[in-house]
Amino acid sequence: METKLREYARLLVRVGLNPYPGQRMVISSPVECAPFARLCAEEAYAAGCCEVVMNWTDDAITRMKYLRASEEVFDTVPLWRRHFFNDQALEGAAYLAISASDPENLKGVDSRRIIRAQQAGGKALKDFDRLQMCGGFPWCIASIPIPSWAARVFPGKGEAEAVSALWDAIFAAVRVNGDGKAVDRWQEHLATLETRLEKLNALHLKSLHYQNALGTDLTVELPEGHIWESGADRTLAGRSYIANIPTEEIFTSPLKTGASGVVVASMPLVHDGNVIDKFRFEVKEGKIVEARAEQGEETLKAAISVDEGAAYFGEVALVPYDSPISNQNLLYYNTLFDENAACHIAFGEAYPCLEGGQNMSKDELKARGLNDSITHVDFMVGTPDLSITGTTRDGREVPIFVDGNFAPGF
Repeated sequence: METKLREYARLLVRVGLNPYPGQRMVISSPVECAPFARLCAEEAYAAGCCEVVMNWTDDAITRMKYLRASEEVFDTVPLWRRHFFNDQALEGAAYLAISASDPENLKGVDSRRIIRAQQAGGKALKDFDRLQMCGGFPWCIASIPIPSWAARVFPGKGEAEAVSALWDAIFAAVRVNGDGKAVDRWQEHLATLETRLEKLNALHLKSLHYQNALGTDLTVELPEGHIWESGADRTLAGRSYIANIPTEEIFTSPLKTGASGVVVASMPLVHDGNVIDKFRFEVKEGKIVEARAEQGEETLKAAISVDEGAAYFGEVALVPYDSPISNQNLLYYNTLFDENAACHIAFGEAYPCLEGGQNMSKDELKARGLNDSITHVDFMVGTPDLSITGTTRDGREVPIFVDGNFAPGF
């Protein structure tokens, strides 16, 4: 176990973030994950980082805050917190986020408090959000088990057994098996993604049409000059990093006003400490005009109401149904993993997936048809029977996905 943990920490630091000597690293981590966070810090110093700065979080304290804090707390962000995130981003510090929480930690919390906190954070942390989206600094999100999360994924097991099972699942998903070759396996995996995105970029698609038996019948237009990207990215300074570990996706940004039809979620979504399940959107001229859910409808409607852009799409991502995470047949109740088990779409902020997009201003990106928002929420749409047909700018129809997987030739 110790060997695997160190191999995982090395993968996150050396490949996920790829820091340069003298770079500062920020690690956001739940207090329950402190032992692993320390391993990551140790690896960061070994890689030459000048300093590792910790940002600790705690589910229990977060829940107390949303239930019991004074009203005015949710409309402001303390000056120290603005400086902590914005200044580190402006400096170009590497940012590692260890994502692990109880999927229903905020169940029963007034959704208006959550929205107000998101709106305040969006205004206060503009520099951090802007630089994160355009590659201003390397960032990576990864996860390790905690008991409350493991119990949700494996409800029939005892605490220790559930945590152990979740560790096994995560190690498999991130290609860590203790032989010290995870980095090599990741390089091979990234090469496969690169080959596929090159083929997609060569098509110059105008739109994608999604259909499956759940009821999804959605057309998504893509902006002229869009580019497909994969989990491997580069900062503005040209250094490689991987924003999500694991990652199986190839993604691009849709035209803000170009989506129309119905899209049905294929998996539950954990958002703002609540589970949203069996939900669907009706979309007209890019905007979500109707949202329905059998569980968590209030949370869902709050999520698409954070600002004007929250009701529009900001990402379409292709993930084969026959993939390492999907083949585990697990519902992780964690978007980092669940989004890499199936094709997904995000409502909210668009990544600058345009030729030269990293160097464009917000206004320039909006002028090219990309969505702007303080939120970005992925939800899963992939199924074993999902078909996606692309239409090129010269009018040709090209099968992109057939029966849930990439069509032959990809």
